[in-house]
Amino acid sequence: MRKKIVAGNWKMHKNAEQTEDLLNELIAKISTDTTAQVIVAPTFINLASAVDHLEFTNIDVAAQNMHQAESGAFTGEISADMLQNVGVNTVILGHSERRAIFNETDALIASKVNTALEHDMTVIFCFGEELKDRQSKNHFNIVENQLKDGLFSIEASDWGNIVLAYEPVWAIGTGETASPEQAQEMHEFIRETVRKAFGSDIAEDVSILYGGSVKPENAKEIFSKPDVDGGLIGGAALKADDFVAIVNAI
Repeated sequence: MRKKIVAGNWKMHKNAEQTEDLLNELIAKISTDTTAQVIVAPTFINLASAVDHLEFTNIDVAAQNMHQAESGAFTGEISADMLQNVGVNTVILGHSERRAIFNETDALIASKVNTALEHDMTVIFCFGEELKDRQSKNHFNIVENQLKDGLFSIEASDWGNIVLAYEPVWAIGTGETASPEQAQEMHEFIRETVRKAFGSDIAEDVSILYGGSVKPENAKEIFSKPDVDGGLIGGAALKADDFVAIVNAI
């Protein structure tokens, strides 16, 4: 049985005090009986305090990014060892904003993935097409290539540490959302792509999250699709009631 996961990517939001306030709300409101694995990804400077704050809860902590090198003259960067040293063992890699704004290539992201796996970290691997790709009906090719270039050099045994997060770029922060049917169509294609390369066991075990303007109003319908295993949540993760409602939609 693959995991149902709801992960909140806080991006560049919430200072230390605001982070503590939001975590306290989540602790109070997320049921201990939830069937979903719940993950939050605060900013780098609040990761250590978040780990401490959530130590005896059912909420895990992820980093939003990391560098591929073990150490070195990389001003402003954070290594896998630094994350693990403060108790963070999950990292989001390949997010569309890292690809678009910071010009991260498939090759660079693959290098980061390899480093994370060498440290036995869990990787939430993000990928997805832009609006022009969908309009030109090239979206399946884009997604397949991002998967192959970013992940298909890993060993079969590494897939236990991989969570896939499909994020149609045209539906991130725009208020637009892929319809549940569009999400299912792409998630089914993703699972089949993994199956062809690594076999049915891995394809059926890997969790595939949908990321793109998931809200309390649409979460249940999206999550009801057979190949959608949860969500990578952006804006709605910053409001406790919205995020909890999404968790409860699993």
